[in-house]
Amino acid sequence: MKIEIWSDIMCPFCYIGKRQLETALEAFPGNDFEIEWKSFQLDPTITSQSGKDVYTFLAERKGISVEQSKEMHKGVVERAKSVGLDYHFDKAIISNSLTAHRIIHLAKAKKLGDEMEEIFFKAYFTNGKDLNDSQTLIELGIQAGLDSNEVKEVVENENLYLSDVKGDIKEAQEIGVQGVPFFVFDRKYAVSGAQPVEAFVNTIKKVQK
Repeated sequence: MKIEIWSDIMCPFCYIGKRQLETALEAFPGNDFEIEWKSFQLDPTITSQSGKDVYTFLAERKGISVEQSKEMHKGVVERAKSVGLDYHFDKAIISNSLTAHRIIHLAKAKKLGDEMEEIFFKAYFTNGKDLNDSQTLIELGIQAGLDSNEVKEVVENENLYLSDVKGDIKEAQEIGVQGVPFFVFDRKYAVSGAQPVEAFVNTIKKVQK
């Protein structure tokens, strides 16, 4: 079964959804699942703001206090914790995800897409890594098993894998994706959002019938 996932590594619910899906797949031992990650940008206009955390960024954007912003994020942090994820929005650095998406496409070409996705999610939400910093991106690519020179080439050449990222986003628009995460199972059924594990299990069973 092929599962396509439209996602943005700056999306907190996408990482949660990844964990929910992985838990669901454990209910089907012996089944062969092919996971393909697809690019999506929640806000392509965001610029790197290395001195600004998520709390401050949202506070400024919505015209609220940092304390109010922290309160808004509290539920997300708790939900992440419930699936074993440790979110630190106070450390997360606002950055544009385009270059990271291009690196994910390099990783997909090497059958390392899932590994790269996981590493980027953890780097952003847990470890407070700057995903607009070239050296950081290269180091994270190496962690996923990529060749450092190939990652460096993607970082330095803005056109490499750009058409792949744009193609994913265009496809998302064509099939009516309104937000991410968005999961498509064998092009038969779709699940939108970080749904409970049971929702994924039930969808997989429907596809298998």
